[in-house]
Amino acid sequence: MNRAPKGLSGGSSLDPARVPAHVAIIMDGNGRWACARGLSRIRGHLAGAESIREIVRAAGELGIGYLTLYAFSVENWKRPKREVSSLMALLKRFLAREEAELNRNNVRLRAIGRIAGLPSDVQGALRKACAATASNTGLTLILALNYGGRSEIVDAVRQLCARAARGELTAEEVGEETVAGSLYTAGIPDPDLLIRTSGEMRVSNFLLWQISYAEMHVTPVYWPDFRRPHLVRALLDYQRRERRFGGV
Repeated sequence: MNRAPKGLSGGSSLDPARVPAHVAIIMDGNGRWACARGLSRIRGHLAGAESIREIVRAAGELGIGYLTLYAFSVENWKRPKREVSSLMALLKRFLAREEAELNRNNVRLRAIGRIAGLPSDVQGALRKACAATASNTGLTLILALNYGGRSEIVDAVRQLCARAARGELTAEEVGEETVAGSLYTAGIPDPDLLIRTSGEMRVSNFLLWQISYAEMHVTPVYWPDFRRPHLVRALLDYQRRERRFGGV
């Protein structure tokens, strides 16, 4: 059950009964934010980490149950080696530094993606942070790491094929629920709202199965500038929508 929002400013008209259970965010624009200021792209990623900290705190206070952040895609390995190495180091530091903050805010951390493809030290830091927050009962923060929507579906198909080869499953038994249960997000409700920062109008291989009926909110704000008021604005936009799920 969603908690009533607290700490809203400016007389917000958010309806606490209609806060989305699951919000997913494509955090875009770190590099362009940095370039516009004559800074390195790494500085943009560092600034983006501050936005993560504030949005995680705000999401919990506003009563959102699940927050999924697109942190590193399978395509991001194509970036310059120095940038990728810096991103991995930043991720490791972030996990270590934020563990206490997550616990203070009753946030449970999870990760989805091809986690085994991450550097071993990052995997270790991720396991440690997830284990340390596993008993928390507030917001569930899901980091999509080495993630791709197509890769996720391929991995689900492989899993189903393996079950069929073992005689555990027939073709007739495969339905939407079976597929959903084989995805990285098994047991997690589909996103109600997908937010993309930096104004780009595409989903970039993110949660392709899960966002089938998600409402979309695109903002021109770069991720390092995205703060609580922008999240509230996205939630208000969501609450103005009429969700019909293919009906009338």
